[in-house]
Amino acid sequence: MKNTFPPTIQYALNNAHISWIPVLENGLHAMQKVNPTYLGDLSKTDYLPTEGRIFAAFTKKSDTVRYILIGESPYPRTMSAIGVAFMDGAIDSLWCEKGFSKELNRATSLRNFLKMLLVADGQMTMENTSKTELLRVSVQAQKNDSLMIKTLSDLHVNMIEKGFLMLNASLVFRPGVSPVKDALAWQPFMEVLLEHIFKMTKTRDSTLSTLILWGKIAERLKKIPISTCFLKAVSEHPYNLSFIKNNLMQCLFRPMQLLQRSR
Repeated sequence: MKNTFPPTIQYALNNAHISWIPVLENGLHAMQKVNPTYLGDLSKTDYLPTEGRIFAAFTKKSDTVRYILIGESPYPRTMSAIGVAFMDGAIDSLWCEKGFSKELNRATSLRNFLKMLLVADGQMTMENTSKTELLRVSVQAQKNDSLMIKTLSDLHVNMIEKGFLMLNASLVFRPGVSPVKDALAWQPFMEVLLEHIFKMTKTRDSTLSTLILWGKIAERLKKIPISTCFLKAVSEHPYNLSFIKNNLMQCLFRPMQLLQRSR
């Protein structure tokens, strides 16, 4: 099938790993079949992420995926939106002398995700995630001999090594456009993507991949028929404080030890 994608979309495709290109193209064609003008209209507007990073999550081989983590839409800030869900481009260090770094404290969803991981890892308790407790953890994490990760990049590497593909239900954020509307337009793309991952899983082994859906917009993907072929872990979006105490998420992430440095 001949590609008729706008130049900005084609440029973004070229930044993905070669093993993903046919899948991404098929997904985009599926979008065009349902909504022929969407990609063209999108290319004429300002959207995030910039610099051709729409498909930045697809930088590793497609057969490595074991977890598909899906949020709502990219961060609404140019520096923060890098095309990988919950990875904030404005954040480097996780820790400072007061607990979490100032940049991390400003990123509510990511901050709550980190707190949930700390609880799951036994570094804090669900009953006490106070600033005092966080300061105690931070002091330990910043020691030279600590085995805890120190940067957001470290967390990203750990998640990639565990087989995470981190996306949003909408791969773009546009001021003045509801994320629900954009997510609906990207749904055919997601269906093609999930079908590919399921086929790769069957080829690789008999272990089902896990679809992790955070928030109401992501949860809509449960309506896609192929989603029944995945294990599912569904929760509120991490911008809710209740996410920190979500037992399902704690049980899912506890064995992964994502806060420990890769050896």
